[in-house]
Amino acid sequence: MVDNQELGRERGDVPAAAPGAVTRTLLRWFMRSARVGAIERLSPRFRRIRLEGEALQGMLWAPGQKIQVAMGTGLAARTYTPVSWEGIRGTTQLLVFAHGDGPGSRWAEGLRVGDHCQFMGPRRSLDFPDREGPWALFGDETSFALGLACRIALGSGFRCVFEVSDQAEARSVLDAVGLGDATLIGRLAGDGHLTAAADALTRAARDGAAITLTGRAPAIQQLTRALKDQGVAASRRQAKAYWAPGKAGLD
Repeated sequence: MVDNQELGRERGDVPAAAPGAVTRTLLRWFMRSARVGAIERLSPRFRRIRLEGEALQGMLWAPGQKIQVAMGTGLAARTYTPVSWEGIRGTTQLLVFAHGDGPGSRWAEGLRVGDHCQFMGPRRSLDFPDREGPWALFGDETSFALGLACRIALGSGFRCVFEVSDQAEARSVLDAVGLGDATLIGRLAGDGHLTAAADALTRAARDGAAITLTGRAPAIQQLTRALKDQGVAASRRQAKAYWAPGKAGLD
């Protein structure tokens, strides 16, 4: 899945520290434990990770919900959107985008099968109440997991439009996970590429699709204005900023 808080704001010079007694107690109280059952490296920056364990059994989950995974440094955590969840077997799958040198990237790079991690959730993040769709999702690399989760659950009525920095890598990953029909738009300086994204989303809205905007906050703001100008009602739009350049705390 995607590290939704990683881009544009992590510091690489913060040393890792083992959690103290108070932190360990808080983790036991508020978080659940899972084991890493499988790791698949899909590209230099993307990994498909399966978590498993009794703590995942019997959990209610819906596409768009999130979990928060402890990074092993104090109470630091990163937010991820599960691709799937099997409550009977007790497994969930993440599609992690590791960017930069922040805690999330270091966690993904250092993860090994058999490792244990602490997580909290699943919790509400985005809602897709009409499972029949149609829906159109805009996002970026941090939104691939959401797109895949919704495609699996909602079917072909769920379209995806992604802004990406490396189209070849993105296409390879999306083909591998079964989301090869997504529309990819390469980022341009000054966000000139968002005109093409707005056109694609406006066409989808005219075909009756509800619109979900995710990923980078400035892109969401620009597309919200464009859709509003095209007459797409607020009741047919929802948005969730996963990250913003230079800022922390979005999830």
